[in-house]
Amino acid sequence: MSVHEEEVLGKAYDARLMRRLITYLRPYKTHVVLATAAIIGHSALELVPPYLVKLVIDRYIPARDVNGLTLIAVLYLATLLGSFTLDYAQTWLLQLTGQRIMFDMRMQIYEHLQRLDLKFYDRNPVGRLMTRVTTDVDVLNDLFTSGVVSIFGDLFTLVGIMVMMVWIDWRLAIVAFSVLPLIWVVTQWFRRNVRDSYRTVRIWIARINAYLQERITGMATVQLFRREARDFEEFDRIDRTYRDANVQSIFYYAVFYPAIELISALAAALIIWIGGGWVMAGVLTLGSLVASLQYSSRFFRPISDMSEKFNVLQGAMASSERIFQLLDTPVEINPGFGSRRSGFDEHGTIAFENVTFSYVPGEPVLRNVSFSVEPGQRVAIVGATGSGKTTIVSLLLRFYDVQEGRITIGGVDIREMDLTELRALFGLVLQDVHLFSGTIGGNVRLGNDAIDDATVRRAVEAVHAAGFIDKLPQGLDTAVAERGATLSVGQKQLLSFARALAFDPPVLVLDEATSSVDTETELLIRDALNVVMRGRTTIAIAHRLSTIQDMDRILVLHKGELRESGTHQELLAQRGIYHRLYQLQFKDRELVNSR
Repeated sequence: MSVHEEEVLGKAYDARLMRRLITYLRPYKTHVVLATAAIIGHSALELVPPYLVKLVIDRYIPARDVNGLTLIAVLYLATLLGSFTLDYAQTWLLQLTGQRIMFDMRMQIYEHLQRLDLKFYDRNPVGRLMTRVTTDVDVLNDLFTSGVVSIFGDLFTLVGIMVMMVWIDWRLAIVAFSVLPLIWVVTQWFRRNVRDSYRTVRIWIARINAYLQERITGMATVQLFRREARDFEEFDRIDRTYRDANVQSIFYYAVFYPAIELISALAAALIIWIGGGWVMAGVLTLGSLVASLQYSSRFFRPISDMSEKFNVLQGAMASSERIFQLLDTPVEINPGFGSRRSGFDEHGTIAFENVTFSYVPGEPVLRNVSFSVEPGQRVAIVGATGSGKTTIVSLLLRFYDVQEGRITIGGVDIREMDLTELRALFGLVLQDVHLFSGTIGGNVRLGNDAIDDATVRRAVEAVHAAGFIDKLPQGLDTAVAERGATLSVGQKQLLSFARALAFDPPVLVLDEATSSVDTETELLIRDALNVVMRGRTTIAIAHRLSTIQDMDRILVLHKGELRESGTHQELLAQRGIYHRLYQLQFKDRELVNSR
């Protein structure tokens, strides 16, 4: 599914989703109850002013009762002050509750995202997940602040006005309510069309976001291949369509609200025409006519408000369905059945026992792979691209779980170990280094307070990163741009080595850690590796065979199977797969040296 297709909306109201959404209100039920009381109180006070006007016209003005007029004026002012106070209270309480619910939901979503396995991220684009945490949660905030609770105020106001109009004069109430069929027709037209318009706007804003994210991230490629004009035209097309969708939406609102006002004016005209005749005939008081007019004008306001809340409800149902779909995604990597410790220091043999694994069913990446790594041993894994080298690391750190066979450390299946303790055993250095916004030192310690400045300093010196760090304006405190954009590939790679060394893990895992650096930096790293690997178990996945010739053992993978195993010299003597790889990489270099 593309990032655009997910914006298609479902039902305008889903009782199952609503019941689940209501659970987020439970921790704040006191606030909700108070807000509901304030809304109902405010709606009740809104019914008072027209009735006070009726009393003034029918009772106190004809009687020339100044004291009565003064009393009504005081009551009118008190009603307005009370209405203002209750309106302020419900607005504050609902907005406060909405913000707290948004905080809770974002924390719940982010906590769940941290526990999901890498397979989930393989099939879900980052932009879509960011939308869940930001935009979709914001939409639900609108539901909680102006939908779920405040709709009771609109309903109470409607019912209250109808009761008051019937109580004042039921005949005049029927006259006012005679325009309700027109209201129903206009509202249905508005809801049907604005729903489609809302969906179209959401689709095109998603396309704008996706297009911008892709083009801004790849701006270097855009400029290199001179695609600026073509990409500008495409963005112009998307942006124009988005603008037109918004203009279409504006059209429906521009028709709907004046139509409601027109129907309200029609109701008022009928009341004046028919009710005025009844006043002249003496069967209706002037105060009742004026009060009915005021109630009639207030009657149509909550109708238009409720129609607007249809959009809020529509968006909230779509957003909640997407959020709950994410939250209901099962965490496939169990944190550890028995949470058993590995006993690595005592019996720390790492063993792959007939491991078979596939990313796509029926297409195994590894087939019955078996090998062991003794404590302190340095083992390299080589093979052509796609042979399964990186998959071995992903399985060892339980980014994925094996489908057949098992992986053990110290005789304990890693699926029975505590996941945090398992991963704490390893220091992983990847080919593609990810740096976070912050400082150089912060990217080495990654928030681990146990790693002090002295440890960071020793780590960067050990891997020869101090040379470029000391030239920076603030040394270890120098700010790192997003994704480390201001640092070279080699500098980022050196920092990843310093990071692994600072955490001092028992096992060092290198996943083609030197394949993206220049020869000079590679020589620095190779020298640093002798220090980093000393006294540690090392598993190195390598593309450059020059970096692993002095390893204790080299494993050769071919099409997902372990085909050869031995030292560098032993494998060359076998004249098999490793020998062919060696020839491919060193033939040209040997020819140059022979000259």
